Amino acid sequence: MKEAARLLANAQNPVIVVDRAARSENGMRLVVQLAEVLQAGVVDQGGRMNFPSTHYLKRPPTAVGNADVILGMELTDYWGTVNTYFDNGEHGIGTNGPKVKPDTKLISISSVDLNTKANYQDFQRFQVIDVQMAADAEATMPALIEAVKTAIPNERKASIEKRGEAARKAFAEGSARLRQNAALAWDASPISTARMAMEIWAEIKDLDWSLVSSSGIGNTWPNQLWRMEKYHHWLGLSGGYGVGYGAPAAVGAALANRDLGRFSVNIQADGDLMYAPGVLWTAARHNIPLLTVMHNNRGYHQEVMHLQKLSNFRNRVANLGKDLGPIGTSIQNPDIEYHKLAESMGWWAKGPIKDPAELGPAMKQAVAVVKSGQPALLNVWTQPR
Repeated sequence: MKEAARLLANAQNPVIVVDRAARSENGMRLVVQLAEVLQAGVVDQGGRMNFPSTHYLKRPPTAVGNADVILGMELTDYWGTVNTYFDNGEHGIGTNGPKVKPDTKLISISSVDLNTKANYQDFQRFQVIDVQMAADAEATMPALIEAVKTAIPNERKASIEKRGEAARKAFAEGSARLRQNAALAWDASPISTARMAMEIWAEIKDLDWSLVSSSGIGNTWPNQLWRMEKYHHWLGLSGGYGVGYGAPAAVGAALANRDLGRFSVNIQADGDLMYAPGVLWTAARHNIPLLTVMHNNRGYHQEVMHLQKLSNFRNRVANLGKDLGPIGTSIQNPDIEYHKLAESMGWWAKGPIKDPAELGPAMKQAVAVVKSGQPALLNVWTQPR
C-alpha cells in the first residue's frame, strides 16, 4: 500500500483504470475521491458504473499511453489495457505491442487474481505488475486514499493542482468536440446512433432512469452524452463478448428496477435479440416495464467489419470474384420486423422507424407506455455504428 501510494503521489501523469472497481454508490464516490486527491485521469472500461460521465477527470482509453504510473482496479484484462494486438499482421500472422511507455509503473488492486486457483476462469494474458495487490478494490480504496494523502510531498501539491486545471480545460474542449461529432449526419437515414441516443435522453433525462443494456453501441454515445452520475445509471457491460446477453440482462434489471419505481432503458442490438427472443414474452407476462430501442443495423456488425478487414487484407474479392463478408453476418433478405415480433408477445411496439423526424414523437409514445407499467419497443433502422 505504501509503495503504491508513493508511486502515485510522485507521478507526473498518473492514470487510474477501472473496470469493476465500484460495487456500490459508495464505491463510485471512492473512485472520484481518489482521482481528485491525485488529479489523475480515470479510464472507465465499463464493467460497472465506476465514474461519472460528467467529471472533468474522465479520460479515453488512449490516456494510458502518456502515463508514467497506472493504477488498475479490478481489471478483467490488464494485459489488454497496456498492450495492443493486431490480427492481420504480415502474412496474416497476429502481432502485438505495448500501448504504454517502457518505464511506466503498473499497480494492480484486483480480486480477479484469486480466480486463477479455481475451476472458474475469468482472466486473460498474464501481465507483469510492479505493485500487485490481490484484494477487493472498493474495500481497499479508503486506506489507499489516506496513504496517498500522507505520501504527497508539500512541494508536489502545486503541480498536482495545475494538473487538475489542465484536466478541466481538456475535458471542456473534448466535450465540445464530442457534441460536434454527435451532430454529424443528424438528419441521415438510416438514423445515426448519436441521434438515437439523444432522442432517448430527451425523454428520460428528468426521470429516475437506468440504462440496463446498450449492446451494439457499447458504452459510447449514451455514456459520453448522457449525464451519468449515479451508480444505477449504468448496469455495465457483460464482461465478455458473448452475443445474446443484452435482452435477458435488460429484462432482469428492469424487474429489479420495477419495485424501485425506476425507469429502465435498453438499447438493444438486433442480432443479440435473436439469441433469446423469448425473453420478450417473459417481460410481457410479468408486466415488467422496459423501454427497448432497437439498434437495428441489420447485421452482426462487429463481425462484418472484422471480415471485411481480413478479406481486404487477403484480397478475397479479387481472388474469388465476390464479397463473402455478408455471409453469416448480414441480417437481411428478409429484414426482421422486430416490432411485429414484440407485438406477437404482448408488447406495445412501433416501427420500422427510418425517418429521424419520426423518432422523437415515437419515443414520447413509448415512454408513456412504459410509465404506465408495460414494456414498449421501437424498431429503429440505424447506421452500422
